[in-house]
Amino acid sequence: MISTRGRYALRVMLDLAERGEAGFIPLKDVAERQGISKKYLEIIVKDLVNAELIEGASGKGGGYRLVREPKDYSVGEILELMEGTIAPVACLASGAKECPRASACETLPMWAEFDAMMHDFFYSKKLTDLLRKDS
Repeated sequence: MISTRGRYALRVMLDLAERGEAGFIPLKDVAERQGISKKYLEIIVKDLVNAELIEGASGKGGGYRLVREPKDYSVGEILELMEGTIAPVACLASGAKECPRASACETLPMWAEFDAMMHDFFYSKKLTDLLRKDS
């Protein structure tokens, strides 16, 4: 399941993408438009800044903005940054220890197929695919 951190990070990124021409966008404006606590968003944008997906500026005219074009961000990279892994089972998570039951696990091929479908789906979706067409 995707947590609020992942979902809210996507909403922040979309909000910034929709207003990209405006320069740096104050976080309080994003929080107000998205109906999300500014304090919670501060935690999320810190992770996005540390991962160099967005950049921040303080002071008058400060806020946050994307560092790349919206078409250059995949939903998958944002979700995996915030969630750690989106693997459906622990044994398929990145860096997981090899499962001692892997060779005998009758369900592993199904989970691996589902994991590949999810990965391909989220990494094929770009921020531009999610932007409102009227914005």
